[in-house]
Formats: sequence, structure tokens, C-alpha cells
Amino acid sequence: MQQGTGGSETEVTWEDQQNINKFGRLNNRFHELEDEIKIAKETNDNLEDSSNELILTDEEVVRFQIGEVFAHVPKEEVETRIEEMKEVTNKNLEKLEEEKESVLAQMAELKKILYGKFKDSINLEED
Repeated sequence: MQQGTGGSETEVTWEDQQNINKFGRLNNRFHELEDEIKIAKETNDNLEDSSNELILTDEEVVRFQIGEVFAHVPKEEVETRIEEMKEVTNKNLEKLEEEKESVLAQMAELKKILYGKFKDSINLEED
């Protein structure tokens, strides 16, 4: 397979094709991570809002959703559960952010390699 523009032809080797494919997979993972991070941040915000609302309530027993069912649970237990959920969400968010940085670094390295060989013949940027 050959690609060329303006009379200069650059042969695409098997290794080049593997790098292009890897970049594509990393780009897809990057977008998945962005979506997962957005969801994790929204969940964290919702948990924070729930925690704040719980502080404002005067009731000793509150309704707490477990799965698809609401149960009457003591306020202190709900506060504990919400704090635990926030910790889990924050850890997950940190993990996702770290993976996103790793994916971006790998993509940058592949961009250097591929642009170094193909120059303007390849477009790895999103518009």
C-alpha cells in the first residue's frame, strides 16, 4: 500500500500500520475515558449535594435508595454510606485521570513517530 501527495510517495510498512491502528485504539479509549470521567464527576457532585441536603434535614430516619428500592435508614448510617461512596468515586476518578494522562502520553509519542515519517500525508488531529 502506498500513500502520496504532491509526487512524494511514502511506503506504509506493517509497523507503520500497527502504529496507526494503535493510535486509533488509544484515541477511542481517550474518548471513553472522557465520558467515564464526566459521569464520575457528576456522581461525585450528586453525592456532595446529597451529603449537604442530609446535613440540613431534621429527620432522624431518612429514605435511602438501595438498588431500585427506597429504605428507611438512620441518618448517621446514610451519612457514613454517602462518605464511603464519595471515597470510592474519588478513587475511581483519580484512576481514570491517571489512565487518561497515560493514553495522552502514548498518543503524543505515536504522533511524533507518524508525523516524522508521513509529514502532511497523515492527519491524526481531530477537527
